[in-house]
Amino acid sequence: MIPAYDKTYLEIAQTSLGTMLDYAVNDAHVLLEDFWTAFLKSPISKAFETGDSSTIAGQSGVELARLIICCDTNQTYKNGRTREYWTGWALAYYQWLRNISFKAITVPILDIRDLYNPYHEMDILQFCDKMDELLSISSTKSNLKRIREQVGISQSELALLSGVPLRTIQQYEQKQKNINGARSEYLIMLSKALMCDPESLLE
Repeated sequence: MIPAYDKTYLEIAQTSLGTMLDYAVNDAHVLLEDFWTAFLKSPISKAFETGDSSTIAGQSGVELARLIICCDTNQTYKNGRTREYWTGWALAYYQWLRNISFKAITVPILDIRDLYNPYHEMDILQFCDKMDELLSISSTKSNLKRIREQVGISQSELALLSGVPLRTIQQYEQKQKNINGARSEYLIMLSKALMCDPESLLE
């Protein structure tokens, strides 16, 4: 597999993405999953995926984080080498090595951060092997189940929050029913409860 872009920019990309996550969570006090969602929706993620030098090397991770969260604060970056820093650093390498979009990395960001122990002490390729394994497991899940688990609610709770029958949710998650053919009001009700776009629930 051909890496996503020239290796010249890889180390800078790793440092920048690591700094971005570290600053957003530990200095700007944004929840990691909220920041990661905003990053995926921003044009900055596309620039990273292609190794765009004006983004990766032209601005610091702190500046990019502020752009993503629309933050004008002059909060000083503490440069802590936290779990969040490692998460961004490792993900930048994995995306570069596998040449896939960040959106295609469907493993929940909090699960990736939880790999810090013991993977931060291992060779980065061992982290990549673990990510391949987790991505393989994640890809068998329906988008509805994956997003529901990321939000951290049960099927029953989603049924109560959305008004969609529990059995219907179970059928969508088990792919017994094709969610692409779901009634539009069901998609809207589910997406509101999960705080996501209706399209992200489609397979």
